[in-house]
Amino acid sequence: MLNRIMITELAFPAILVGGGLAFEQLVAPSRVLFGNISDSWPIKGRKRTPYIYLGSAAFCFLAVLSIPIIFLTEKALAQGSFAAISASVICLCSLFALYGLAISMSTTPYLALVIDLTDEKERPKAVGIIWCMLTIGIIVGAIAISITTKSLDGITDPALLQPTLQQFMLRVSTIIFIISIISCWGIEPKSKSLTKGSNKHRQEIGLKSAWSLIRSSKQIFIFFAFLIFYTLGLFLQDPILESFGGEVFNLPISQTTLLNAFWGIGTLIGLLIGGLLIIPSIGKFSAAKLGCWLIAISLGLLVISGALENSNLLFLVLFIFGVAAGIATNSALSLMLDLTLPEVAGTFVGVWGLAQALSRAMGKLIGGGLLDLGRIIGGNDNSLFAFSFVFSIEIIIIIISIFILNKVSISKFKNETSAKMSEILMSDLDN
Repeated sequence: MLNRIMITELAFPAILVGGGLAFEQLVAPSRVLFGNISDSWPIKGRKRTPYIYLGSAAFCFLAVLSIPIIFLTEKALAQGSFAAISASVICLCSLFALYGLAISMSTTPYLALVIDLTDEKERPKAVGIIWCMLTIGIIVGAIAISITTKSLDGITDPALLQPTLQQFMLRVSTIIFIISIISCWGIEPKSKSLTKGSNKHRQEIGLKSAWSLIRSSKQIFIFFAFLIFYTLGLFLQDPILESFGGEVFNLPISQTTLLNAFWGIGTLIGLLIGGLLIIPSIGKFSAAKLGCWLIAISLGLLVISGALENSNLLFLVLFIFGVAAGIATNSALSLMLDLTLPEVAGTFVGVWGLAQALSRAMGKLIGGGLLDLGRIIGGNDNSLFAFSFVFSIEIIIIIISIFILNKVSISKFKNETSAKMSEILMSDLDN
C-alpha cells in the first residue's frame, strides 16, 4: 500500500521509492552475522527466540516511525529544496536500513529454529505451514487495509492521508509484536549443551571460518545464484504492482490493496498443495521448476490483462501468480534447508537469506528504475507500455533461474561441504 501511495498519490519518482525500499534488503549481509551470533551466543540457554523477540520489537517501532518520515519526504519534494530533499531521502533510506537489520535479527534465527526442531522429511511440511500462516497474515492485513482506507479513495492531500495511516500502523505494529511474543513462547527447549557450564565444550566457527566454508563448494555458489535470479524474477514487480492497478485500471487505493489479498490467497493454496501434494509426488526440484514456469506464464497474462483493461482478469491472474509463487517458494525453501549443515544452521540460513535479500533489494531498485525507463521510452501517457516493459524483463529473469536450478545437486553439496566442515573445525581446534 505504501508503495502505491508514494508513487501514485504522493508522486514520488518510482526509482526513489524502489531505491528507498531496497535499503531494507541492502543490509542483508547482517543475516550471516545474526545467524552466526545465534549459533554462537545463546541467551539463557536459548539460541533463537531471544533474538526473534529483540528483532520483532525493533521492526514494529520502526514501522510506526516510517509514516512521518515518508510525509516529510513528500514535503521536501514539493518544496524543491535540494538540502531538504537530500536530508529527507537520507532519513528515509536510513530508516529502511534499520528496519532491514531488525528483520534480519528476527527472521534468520527463526528459520534456524525450524532446522533445529525438524528433520529432512518433516521440513517441507513445516515450511508449508509456516508460509501458510505468513500468507494468511498478508491476506488479513490486505483486507484490513482495504477496509480502513476506503474513506481515502481519490484523496491525494497528504494532510488527510497521514493521520489515518499513522493510526493504522500503530495498531498493526502493536498487534504484530504481541503475536510474535505469544507464538514463540516456549517453542525452543532450553539446551543443556548450551548452558553456561558447558559452553566451553561447544564447537563453533567464526565468521572468517564460515566464509571459508561457503567458498569451499561450487554447489553453494550455484544455489546462491538460483536464489538471486528466482527472487528477482518473483519480486521485480513488487514496488509497482499496486500502481499498475491504479494507473492502468484506474482502481482506487482500497481496491489495489486487495491485489495483495488475491496474490496471498493464491500463495496460500500454492504453499499447501506444494508441500502436501506436489513435492511428495514429483520431488523438490521438479516442483520448483514447475512453479517458476507458472510464474513466467502469469507475468505474461498480467500484460494481457492490462491490454484488455479488464480488472476482473487482473485479480484472477494475480491469484494464479500467487499459486505459482507458493509452489515455487515452498520448493525453493525446502531445497534451501536441505542445502544446510545442521552444525552451522544459523550461518547457512544467513547465507541463503543474504541471496534472497540482495535480490529483493535489486528487485525494488531495478523495478522502480525500469518503470521510469519505460515511461521515458513509451511516454508518460503510455502507462501500459511502462509496466509491460518491467513484466517482460521479469519473465526473462525467471527463465534464467530455471536453467541455473538444473545444475544444483544436494548430494554433491553435502559431500563437498561436509568434508570442508571437518577441516575447518579441526583447524579451529588446532588454533
